Amino acid sequence: MTDFPNDADGDSLRRVQDSGSDLSSPMSIDFTIIAPNEHAARTIADLVSAQGLDPSISDNEGKSTWSVYCSKFMLATYDGVVAVQAQLNEIAARYGGRCDGWATFGNS
Repeated sequence: MTDFPNDADGDSLRRVQDSGSDLSSPMSIDFTIIAPNEHAARTIADLVSAQGLDPSISDNEGKSTWSVYCSKFMLATYDGVVAVQAQLNEIAARYGGRCDGWATFGNS
């Protein structure tokens, strides 16, 4: 059993581990970026694709924002998910966006 910090990312990793996933094996992790408009979402998607993530975009019906979903096949480590979120925040912030968390179906 891995010990994680007591924050949102640590709580999420505990749930992934408790669901039966093997954290020593890679899994697909989906990160979400909120973008202020379609142009920003498409630009961010192009940039994260160049960084090796697999993006897709969608409009948030009824809202003025768009979402960029970025998948990465990786180990689910605390340092790893925090680093990817920081990288995505750096990219997204240039276009008025921000990383809005992550999720995974695990590998169990």
